[in-house]
Amino acid sequence: MESISLLLGEALSPYQVTLTPRGSHGECLVTLKNSSGAIVVEREFNQAQLSDKRLLTDVVDGLHRDVMIAEGRLEPCVIAALRNAALDKRPAL
Repeated sequence: MESISLLLGEALSPYQVTLTPRGSHGECLVTLKNSSGAIVVEREFNQAQLSDKRLLTDVVDGLHRDVMIAEGRLEPCVIAALRNAALDKRPAL
């Protein structure tokens, strides 16, 4: 768990990352704090998401998006519009 914490800390710098074990099924609470110590984002993940390299990449991407939304640098409606645009560009089967 310590190595995962270090990886998340590097990927999500300058935010302070804290991992807290939670629940009986391997859940883990990931907390990101800004430089003044205020919680910016707090999310719960399954331990499997943090152990698998590809899933961990998705976790980091999601946390980056959540930080941008929390700080007002990205509006949730923009995300929805981008997803819809990507769906429109997929070839029909």
